[in-house]
Amino acid sequence: MLIVAVPVYGLQLGATPLMLGTVLSAQYVLPLLLAIPMGGVVSRYGGRATLIAGAGLMVAGLLFMHLWYGYGGLLVGQLLVGLAHLQMVLAAQTIISNLGTGPRLEKYFGWYATWLSGGQVLGPLMAGALLDRTEFEYIFLVMAVVALASLLVAWRLTGSARERMAVTRQQAGFLAQWRLLQTNTGVQLSVLVTVLGMFALGVYGSYLPAFLESLEVSPVLIGALVSLRAGVSMVIRPFMARMIAMAGGRVEAVKLSLAALAIGIALLGMSGQIVFLGLLTVLVGIGSGLTQPLSMVILAEAVDRQKRAGALAMRLMANRAIHFLAPLLFAFVLQFGGFGLAFGVSGVLIAITLVVARRLFRNT
Repeated sequence: MLIVAVPVYGLQLGATPLMLGTVLSAQYVLPLLLAIPMGGVVSRYGGRATLIAGAGLMVAGLLFMHLWYGYGGLLVGQLLVGLAHLQMVLAAQTIISNLGTGPRLEKYFGWYATWLSGGQVLGPLMAGALLDRTEFEYIFLVMAVVALASLLVAWRLTGSARERMAVTRQQAGFLAQWRLLQTNTGVQLSVLVTVLGMFALGVYGSYLPAFLESLEVSPVLIGALVSLRAGVSMVIRPFMARMIAMAGGRVEAVKLSLAALAIGIALLGMSGQIVFLGLLTVLVGIGSGLTQPLSMVILAEAVDRQKRAGALAMRLMANRAIHFLAPLLFAFVLQFGGFGLAFGVSGVLIAITLVVARRLFRNT
C-alpha cells in the first residue's frame, strides 16, 4: 500500500523530484546501516521474536504518518517502516532457508515470494481504492491495522521459528560477510541478482505511480497497474522450480529474468498508452518474479546453516542500498530529462551490468 500512497502523498504536498526521491529513499537508510547486525540478532533471538518486534515497529511508523501531517511525519514514518520491514523480511527468509535444499528449497522460496506478491497485488489496489474515496484521511491507519494483524500471526509461530543459535561477532559481523562475499561465487551471484532486480523494482515501484499521476491517470488505475506487476510475479512463482529446469538451470534462468527486467524498464517511459504500459508491466513482473526467489535460493545453498542469517542480511543490505540509491539516481536524471530518459537510462544500466558480469555467470 505504501508503494502507491507515499509517492502520491508526496506529490500532493508539492514535493519536487529530488524531495520525492529523498522521501522514497528514507525507508532504506536504517536497513542499509543495520542489516548485517540484524542478521546476528535473528540468529541469537530467533525468527519469531524478530518478526514480532518488527511488526510492532511497523505499526509505530504508520501511526507517525497518520498523526503527523507533512514531510516530518512522512520521513520519520519511512525510517521506522524501513527498519521494521528489514526485521520481518530477514527473520522470514532465515526461517525458510533452514527448511530444505535443492528443488524443495526452490519451491519453498517460490511460495514465500508468491505470498509476498499476493500482498503486493492487494496492497496497491486497496490503496488506490482508499485514495479514490477518502484521499489520505484513513489510509495509513488502515495499514497500521494490517501490520498489527501480522504481529498476532507471528506470535503463534512454533518449531524452527523459535530456534536460537550462539553466534559470535566474528561469524556474523561486517568483516565476516565481506570475506564471504570475496571468496564465495554463489554469494557474489546472489548479491548481483539482488542489486539488479531491486534496482529495477526500486525505479518501477517508486516512480511508476508518479509517472502515471503526471499523465492524470486515476488512483484506482494506478493501483491496478502497480498490482499487475505483483500479480504476474505471484502467478509464476509457484512454478519456479519447473521454469528453472526449462531454462536449463539457475544461471540461465537468472540471465533471462534480468534481460526481461532491462527491456521492461527501458521502454516504460516511452508511451502513455495504458495497454503498452500494461504489457511492459507484465514483462517486469516475469523478471522480478524469478530474480528475487532465485537470489535467495542461490545464497541459501552457498553457505552453511550457521552463516545463513548473516549472509541473508548482507543480501538485504545490498537490497536496501540499491533501493536507497535507485530513486535518487532516477530523480537526478528525471530532473533534467523527464520520465522517458530516466526509465531508459535505468534499463540500459541493467543491461550493461548483465553483459559485464558474464565471467561470474560462467564460474557459478
